[in-house]
Amino acid sequence: MTRPLCTIIGFGPGVGAAVARRFVAGGFDVVGLARDPARHAALAGPGITLRAADAADHASLTAAVPPGAEVLVYNAYRASMATPGPSALAPADLAADLAVNVVGALAAAQAVLPGMRAAGRGSILLTGGGLALSPTGWLPAASLAVGKAGLRSLAQTLHAELAPAGIHAGTVTIAGAVAPGTAFDPDRIAEAFWDLHADPAGAFRAEIIFKG
Repeated sequence: MTRPLCTIIGFGPGVGAAVARRFVAGGFDVVGLARDPARHAALAGPGITLRAADAADHASLTAAVPPGAEVLVYNAYRASMATPGPSALAPADLAADLAVNVVGALAAAQAVLPGMRAAGRGSILLTGGGLALSPTGWLPAASLAVGKAGLRSLAQTLHAELAPAGIHAGTVTIAGAVAPGTAFDPDRIAEAFWDLHADPAGAFRAEIIFKG
């Protein structure tokens, strides 16, 4: 019997790999997309295949997303630091960050939606951040705060549009620094992604705020 497919964009050794392990344990095959998959070759294994894709290049990203995914996890991000805060942020850097942090997520969602609509089901899960809730907590990361706020809005508007069709869009908003062995251990965060995906039709949540 064919196993369902989960595609993870922005695959790496932290949240991406942990989510991949959790979905493999839940019966999925996983395709992880990364700019340089060779860097993460040691993380591939039974059920996990890696491919190249750049979330900033929306045409190539769309082409790299495999058809038939039941779950899409968008975990890619780009962050330009500016000290002391947004007044020092180059507009070109903000635009480049948004191209990955928000526009890439929309392009990826649009790539999987035809198959999900045809199947009448699917999950589009976006990796959010606590800066979307409290953007002034780290002013040099203002660009990332703007991006995570935009991503949160995208998730919630997709949720409102797609839930009536049986497609679940939502975000896991990680309100802390991800680090192994802490309250924000990637494996603990991965459970939140699995829990969001497992919501039954008619009871889809738009967001889980992971506070550790």
